[in-house]
Amino acid sequence: MNNKKRIRFEIPAAALLIATALASLAAAQQFITKAPTAADWAAMAKLPDFNGVWERGGGGGGAAPRGNAVAPGAAPQRGGGQGRAAAQGRGGGGGRGGPSFTPKYEAMRAAAASAPQPEDNSTANCLPPGMPGIMGQPYPMEFLLTPGKMTIVIEAYTEVRHIYTDGRPLPEDPDEKFFGTSIGHWEGDTLVAETVGFSDHVQHARGVPHSDKMKIVERFRLTDPDTMTIETTISDPVVLTAPYTTSSTLKRHRNWTIAEYICEENNRNYVDQAGKAGINLSIPGGDSPKK
Repeated sequence: MNNKKRIRFEIPAAALLIATALASLAAAQQFITKAPTAADWAAMAKLPDFNGVWERGGGGGGAAPRGNAVAPGAAPQRGGGQGRAAAQGRGGGGGRGGPSFTPKYEAMRAAAASAPQPEDNSTANCLPPGMPGIMGQPYPMEFLLTPGKMTIVIEAYTEVRHIYTDGRPLPEDPDEKFFGTSIGHWEGDTLVAETVGFSDHVQHARGVPHSDKMKIVERFRLTDPDTMTIETTISDPVVLTAPYTTSSTLKRHRNWTIAEYICEENNRNYVDQAGKAGINLSIPGGDSPKK
């Protein structure tokens, strides 16, 4: 066979190999959820009872840092829960308490801290905080434990998280999301959730982005029938000098239900290019009100 014929036959073969590899990758990224069996439902009775509406507060070692900077103004709270917590964007030690940045990202943090601060931010304009900030909101969260999945309905921004416990692996090439992709497993009475794949909106601190190596590990555990602790460890070997861990405590309110939260409805806040906040006082569909 001459070279021309060899090339003619080898190119389709290479294309076939590429197509096969892409198909295998796509299949690996998908996971078919099977219908739960009676045995699956029976196994639920042996797991800790996380179901119900929970509120942050009642102690703990501090709030998990927000996915971005804290929104201005006090947020309404129910039952005395903890308020919002900003990211601890300082160059302190790792471990527990706050992040320690590598020199490049510490310089970015310092530059952002010394620059004029905007009067408003994206959360006031209806973008959710992302992970782990959404778990630190002073709004209730409803936990729903079903076979193969824990669903967390967060009143703030009407957001929903899924922690999959059906045996699927962490995605190798995850879609970038505000909350990432969370895969969980049980270690005794503790649900351990690993989360990867975050959107650019999520930051370690103001002006400090994350890398594609960022991972969040949460450990959910009941300390008594109506008290839950969440230990959150954040690692990012590109941005952080070491992983760091925070913890929070939630209290269950069995007589509560999640309220409707529609951020965009009647939202009139805006921020101009200079970072100055403003309010649109015009009447939708009509003229501006008289002064």
